[in-house]
Amino acid sequence: MKEYKNIKTFDQLIEAEHGKIGTESRNSYEEKSQMFIISEMLKDARKEAKITQEQLAERTGTKKSYISRIENGKGNIQLSTLIRIFELGLNKRIGLTFL
Repeated sequence: MKEYKNIKTFDQLIEAEHGKIGTESRNSYEEKSQMFIISEMLKDARKEAKITQEQLAERTGTKKSYISRIENGKGNIQLSTLIRIFELGLNKRIGLTFL
């Protein structure tokens, strides 16, 4: 069992659970976290637009199963496809921030 009594910040908790920044375990965690965020943003935007996964797929030239995989955090998505889904399919702009 991991030692938690000296953990005082969220960053310390993430490090205890997933390792230091740059380790394979931490990189995997960070990638999955970002994919989860993207999947939730996509679901929310699609529902706000009141369209189905199938309708979104038709608008963007993809398949319903692909949209479903992305919304469930299971798919790997290229940036160009992500932009097409949000901008063409959902009429939303994408902005990227590098930290």
